[in-house]
Amino acid sequence: MRVVRLSAAVLVAALPALVSASAQAPPQAPPPAPSQATPQPTPQPTPQDQSRPAFRAGVEMVSLNVTVVDPSNRYITDLDQADFNIFEDGVKQELAFFNKRQQPIALSLLLDSSASMEDKLATLQKSATEFVRRLKPADIAQVVDFDSRVEIRQPFTSSKAELEEAILETAAGGSTSLHNAIYISLKELRKVKATAEEDVRRQALVVFSDGEDTSSLVSFEEVLDLAKRSETAIYAVALRNTEPSQSKGFREAEFVMRQLAQETGGRAFFPARIEDLSGVYAQIADELSSQYTIGYTSKNQLRNGAWRRVIVQVARPNATPRTKKGYYAPTTH
Repeated sequence: MRVVRLSAAVLVAALPALVSASAQAPPQAPPPAPSQATPQPTPQPTPQDQSRPAFRAGVEMVSLNVTVVDPSNRYITDLDQADFNIFEDGVKQELAFFNKRQQPIALSLLLDSSASMEDKLATLQKSATEFVRRLKPADIAQVVDFDSRVEIRQPFTSSKAELEEAILETAAGGSTSLHNAIYISLKELRKVKATAEEDVRRQALVVFSDGEDTSSLVSFEEVLDLAKRSETAIYAVALRNTEPSQSKGFREAEFVMRQLAQETGGRAFFPARIEDLSGVYAQIADELSSQYTIGYTSKNQLRNGAWRRVIVQVARPNATPRTKKGYYAPTTH
């Protein structure tokens, strides 16, 4: 198993690359990026084609992974293309891509192994391995372990045995570099590119931490900016601390987790007990298998790098859709 270790010195020297084997650009704010190339359909798919969208790389399309729930938070999975409406900055868009088949996932699994996790790590490992076992054969995942440093315990693979082995090798110690770990994982997920239809994957990041960030070199603002430029839904799990002396730190961690989840169309969980983790991971697995993928080409042809707010509506009473809040427009190169 190849383990990639990242020390503070490496982060300072090559912040944007962080885990790349080859040197990349020096640290700087992430530049505006064009909306990522995504599964590209034929312009007007027939009803028969809607269940099997066509793929064409290299065309700018806004892609959204959408979760729809009822008032009891049960997933609604029987909607059709005609049930969805998309608005970008208040302007209705034409839906050009629709898929309710379960697509493979590229998943980054982040595990907090800081010193405060020493008496909880075994339960975390058990819950994480159960989660990995629910992945489908076509899914790929990586395991990222973070304390003072960030280590990619297992690069992307579809082997559940290798993923489980990496999870069980984590050991508690050090402080908490939560922001570094999320930033690194988002960069790694960006490298997962689709060159053919069978390579198209939804991207998700599942992060567990038991407290606030204490040692990252990357700020929350940098992490949030990169997350908003990504195609990745972030599912954040923060163990609620019941000690009054730790309440301020938890409130800060809760804010970070909620903000990242809301902006990317993911979800934040705050279990009170480590024993509740298995149920949380099960909910995340269920959600990832219950999503729609929809897409459109924006009517706004300006290439100014500006933030564009996206709203998805569904034509069914008492149904609530959830997706990322928007994206950055492309720029002229």
